Amino acid sequence: MGLNLTDCRTLVTGASSGIGAGLAEALAAQGAIVGICARRADRLAEVLGRCRVHAPQSRMWAVDLADTDSVDQLASDVVDAFGGVDLLVNNAGIPKRRHTTALDIETITHVMHINYLSPMRLTMALLPQMLARGSGTIVNISSIAATLSAPGEAAYDASKAALTAFSEAMAVDLWETGVKVLVVYPGVIDTDLFSLPDNDIPNLPVPAEPVSVAVDAILGGLASEAAQVYVPAYFADIAATKA
Repeated sequence: MGLNLTDCRTLVTGASSGIGAGLAEALAAQGAIVGICARRADRLAEVLGRCRVHAPQSRMWAVDLADTDSVDQLASDVVDAFGGVDLLVNNAGIPKRRHTTALDIETITHVMHINYLSPMRLTMALLPQMLARGSGTIVNISSIAATLSAPGEAAYDASKAALTAFSEAMAVDLWETGVKVLVVYPGVIDTDLFSLPDNDIPNLPVPAEPVSVAVDAILGGLASEAAQVYVPAYFADIAATKA
């Protein structure tokens, strides 16, 4: 049957650009009431404008998810605004591409906080109201790096592996509660992730796929109630064999 997106109260993090922005707009176009958050209020406002063309009730919150108090406040504000959250998309993340010998514990800790601890904090804050209703969907945007452990991205790889492991265990724990978990493994997607300052220049093994490919894959995963989605799909075989 899949998730009914009509009036689905949704929160998408990291929605000022890339996969988050594209997915927020697509969800709104299919009838969802979309809440979006990111640090860049100006770019977030542009995305909100496009969402409101389809879903006038959509809202935005400019928030730094590195701040634990801000994460807690975001969860409270979204529930107050929408009366609950039916679909949570944990998309926000940072790459921090550096050779292991160029890393320090502070950088590793920061990446783990943004990519793993922050989305899990938001998840744990919103999960009780899903469990109380007996329905809800949590989408965690992991990475192919979680299984392939891309060189030069050790901190990022580890953070996405942690997100993945927690997601898989959570899916089993929540199996009979009505709350679904979808893990998304994007490969090389044409986003700002590969051009951010203070990151090593990536050596991409394949051409970048457009954001629309990732968005379509996620929407397909929601429609089929899949447990995981690889983008593009052939990356599943590459991850399995660590080719």
